Amino acid sequence: MRNQRLAFVLVLSAGVLTLAQTTSPVATPMFKSTTMIPTGKTVARVNGTVLTDRDLLREMLAIFPYARQHGGKFPESMEADIRRGALDMLEFEELVYQEAVRRSLNVTSSRLEIAMKRFREQFSSPEQFRSYLKAECAGSTSKLREKIRRSMMIEDLLQVEVSQKAAVKDADVRAFYQKNPARFLSAESVSVQTISLLILDNATPQQEASVRKRAEGALQQARKTQSSEEFGMLAEKISEDDWRVMMGDHQFITRNQMPPEVAKVAFGMKPGQVSELIRAENSWCIVRVNGQKAASQTSYEQVKDSLKKELEASKVDKLRQALHQQLRKKARVEEL
Repeated sequence: MRNQRLAFVLVLSAGVLTLAQTTSPVATPMFKSTTMIPTGKTVARVNGTVLTDRDLLREMLAIFPYARQHGGKFPESMEADIRRGALDMLEFEELVYQEAVRRSLNVTSSRLEIAMKRFREQFSSPEQFRSYLKAECAGSTSKLREKIRRSMMIEDLLQVEVSQKAAVKDADVRAFYQKNPARFLSAESVSVQTISLLILDNATPQQEASVRKRAEGALQQARKTQSSEEFGMLAEKISEDDWRVMMGDHQFITRNQMPPEVAKVAFGMKPGQVSELIRAENSWCIVRVNGQKAASQTSYEQVKDSLKKELEASKVDKLRQALHQQLRKKARVEEL
């Protein structure tokens, strides 16, 4: 579970830490965004242990991987929340690691060597592994071994304090389903992609006309696309809302999850169709419908596996929060 993600982050780190410096966006950003360029600056101390902006960027990219496709840029409207979540996770992991050390949790040599072998196998070539080792561990295999040992100790403690305690019995899953029938009534939904051209607040008639003209040009291009992939590439290039970093893809959403003007059009379209221009709130919007789902009551058999995972995930979140609060009470955490 968690150690797999930590190992994945370790693999990525050699690339992502230089991403903001070396990668050009695939298209000129049309939305306000921020780029983090790590320098090794201290962002927090946990009982004296230093956490740097390199650690922070690595965790932010794990939370919002789309930024890797856009030169390390994070949407300005989301950057603060992503940063806060990443910093909380870094602090939590360090607190868990320190608690694991306090409890003298042991990672046997055999387990560690197996983990080292699996970690190296994730690289496509020896050269790529050596590049990572040089960038992240000063070329030291011993430092890498300690990184992996640390992640395994974190996972071991979380297994005891969180995963084992989060198990949900089948009888509890069925009881939840029976007590919450409305929860499993699926509303009608459509899978949509959008391209939006934004209109400034208090725009002049001339400015509105300019946006309308650009929107008409965008519509002509959208109508020429032959697939969701082509529409998504166009959205990345010309759309001006934050969804552009996800190829304009909102996936399946219900009527009440979109502006009424858009819903009125989208729910009358067929999969594969591209809409006319839609004036919605402060933008001109173009919609592509990729799929439809009718309203339906989902049976217990259909949801039992996913519901069990959901209930266990909820327990995991609560247990992790409780553990975080417990460890933080007796810790000294400084954020700089």
